[in-house]
Amino acid sequence: MKTLILSEEDAKKVLSLEEVTDAVESAFRMRGLGHAQMPSKQYLFLNKYNGDLRTMPAYLEENDVVAVKVVNSHPENRKRHGLPAVMATIILIDPRTGAPKAIMGGTWITALRTGAAGAIAAKYLANPKPKTIGFVGAGTQARTQLMGLQLVFRTIEEVRVWDLNEKAALYYAEEMKMKCNQAFIYSVKGIKEAVQGADIIVTATPSRKPLVSADWVDEGTHINCIGADAPGKQELDPAILIKSKIVVDDWDQGCHCGEINVPLAK
Repeated sequence: MKTLILSEEDAKKVLSLEEVTDAVESAFRMRGLGHAQMPSKQYLFLNKYNGDLRTMPAYLEENDVVAVKVVNSHPENRKRHGLPAVMATIILIDPRTGAPKAIMGGTWITALRTGAAGAIAAKYLANPKPKTIGFVGAGTQARTQLMGLQLVFRTIEEVRVWDLNEKAALYYAEEMKMKCNQAFIYSVKGIKEAVQGADIIVTATPSRKPLVSADWVDEGTHINCIGADAPGKQELDPAILIKSKIVVDDWDQGCHCGEINVPLAK
């Protein structure tokens, strides 16, 4: 038995967002048709370190693919330790024997996978010709979410970004201008300025209190809520949810740890 070991650098060299988007859309379809097993993620809450660890198993029955991801969330990592806030390892398993086929650095795969999921959601649910995108948060997910949206839409003209760290927002705007030539990308000083009038809003923060007010969101706006990925996290004013169509990829998991978890608990 041989186990392939792939580092983060290996994953970056061989993986494209286009491939990931196709794979994720296929997996969503299989999940929707009942051809995939994906129990809700399990958490270990590491409260004294302001972090958590999750395990995420899945089995795509049509493709005969089994994998388990172990991923953390430590929002203070970059400032305290010079490490990414989110890091992951993925084990690919042979379903016939249970043997490990590969152990992979999963941090970049996670970043692309989540960016792809946001792009697919917007592809089917947003205005088909969006021009303005508003970002709340300027971390890794703000980058791959924009990359994904640019993959499915050729009409984006303006991107606004806000972050609690003003320098991070400025750096994001400069970096993404080099990667997204067709859009005017700039940082703003307030969340309202970022989201008001946007065709698509992307929230990608670890917030545990609402950041986006219902008064700032126009009818017809599509919102990808990326940051709320654990119990107690939320980024939107619950009044937004009351007047919106809400779409979740997995009901049990969404109720437990998605954007709807706090409003439903209340």
